[in-house]
Amino acid sequence: MSATTEPTALISLRERLAELSDLGSIGSLLFWDQNTMMPPAAAPARAEQAATLERIVHGRLTDPGLADLLDALEPWVADLDPESAEARLLAVTRRDVEKAVRVPADLAAEITRASALGQQAWLEARASADFTRFRDAFARQVDLRHRYVACFAPFEHPYDVLLDVFEPGLTVAELRPLLERLREGLVPLVRAAADPPDTPRHRLLDGPFEVEDQRRAVSLVLEAVGFDPDGWRLDPAPHPFAQSLAQGDIRITTRYDRHDLGSALYAGLHEFGHGLYEAQIDPAFKRTPLGEPVSLGIHESQSRTWENLVGRGRPFLGWLLGQLRESLPGGFDGVGADDLFRAVNAVRPSLIRVDADETTYNLHVVLRVELEIALMEGRLEVDDLPAAWNAAVERLLGVSVPDDAQGVLQDVHWGAGMIGYFATYTLGNLAAAQLWERVRRDLDIDAQLARGEFAPLRAWLAEHVHRHGRRYTPRELLVRATGGELRIEPFLEYLEGKLVAAGRLRAA
Repeated sequence: MSATTEPTALISLRERLAELSDLGSIGSLLFWDQNTMMPPAAAPARAEQAATLERIVHGRLTDPGLADLLDALEPWVADLDPESAEARLLAVTRRDVEKAVRVPADLAAEITRASALGQQAWLEARASADFTRFRDAFARQVDLRHRYVACFAPFEHPYDVLLDVFEPGLTVAELRPLLERLREGLVPLVRAAADPPDTPRHRLLDGPFEVEDQRRAVSLVLEAVGFDPDGWRLDPAPHPFAQSLAQGDIRITTRYDRHDLGSALYAGLHEFGHGLYEAQIDPAFKRTPLGEPVSLGIHESQSRTWENLVGRGRPFLGWLLGQLRESLPGGFDGVGADDLFRAVNAVRPSLIRVDADETTYNLHVVLRVELEIALMEGRLEVDDLPAAWNAAVERLLGVSVPDDAQGVLQDVHWGAGMIGYFATYTLGNLAAAQLWERVRRDLDIDAQLARGEFAPLRAWLAEHVHRHGRRYTPRELLVRATGGELRIEPFLEYLEGKLVAAGRLRAA
């Protein structure tokens, strides 16, 4: 966005947006610190700090002076190409302002305060595997979401308002049939490809491997795929996440289990995908709303690309095995690349979403979305959530839940009040498979990955997805990159192809 012909009002607008961007980065830093470094006793103080910051951000965003600048620029932007960066900047900013002005400042601050407190309550409840220690914090989150939704009446469905926070434009009317068709495709696939319950696990990544050895091995793999030690951090966290604080400051996390190298490795690749997306947004968009990811669904498509389409693909695994033999001497003697490929693509219904295989993973998402919609419709009470969770896991995955830590308390999202987020994981899986079809047409990707050449894929993703930030809507971005709207077929075809290659399905 050139400044040479910018109207004075646009210069003033960009100054305000830069300040809002900086304040948002400070909020991200507070979140990162709370989930990596902050002592537990600091949670109440952190909640007040976050609420104060949210009041400042909300005040800046709803300041009538900002709306006046947008109004003053309307005649100027009317003469621009509607797809130009300047036109899109004004459109995105106006959308953000119009949403913000509908939410009272007190409510916005209280939502932020409850998020910080809820995360700490979740940590404590998860550690003790006791939902009752989280119950009040979550009930508060649900109440606040009902109050937030009421700000946007009238609406077709209350859950639409929450979906829009994470995936702009998505509605329950679109989501429900999409998930239903996906579930119908996945259930028979799981039945056909899953190991019998008494089949011994392929324990190739189970170790034991000391945490420091895992940390070194995972770091070497991430640096090879594109992690830049000068601009990135890798830290442990109870629930892996990624945060972009600014260009040149990408924070990702993973978690280590002495008896499961795969947990650290695949969480690291997943969060690397998130970090790479934000690292490769066009620098010209920095400190503006265009310099942000367009949606959480597109964001998840990038993490799932690196975790699964790359990380669990046969070409990458051949390269990876060589890396693991060097960094973990003796740990992979006698293991072949085909053995590793079959092991990391096992199909086994399980309790924990973040450790689930690709084939069963979206069933974990379906059950969470079902429960969230029921909470927002008033058909499910917070006190009944653990039992409803356990029943859904049994129904969809055929697994019994032994305790709350491995059940309703396993995800951080509800502690942070992120109701409406989970659907984006499935949207990301579907979009990733659709983008991968185009990658395979444009790149000699299998040969490149087998040689450990990751720059061509990073460049392709930067060109077709990352650099655009919020310039295009999620739908526009996917159509521009793939030529079509979101579909389930590429994902199901990809899964079936991989399961056939791994010897888990017969070719049709």
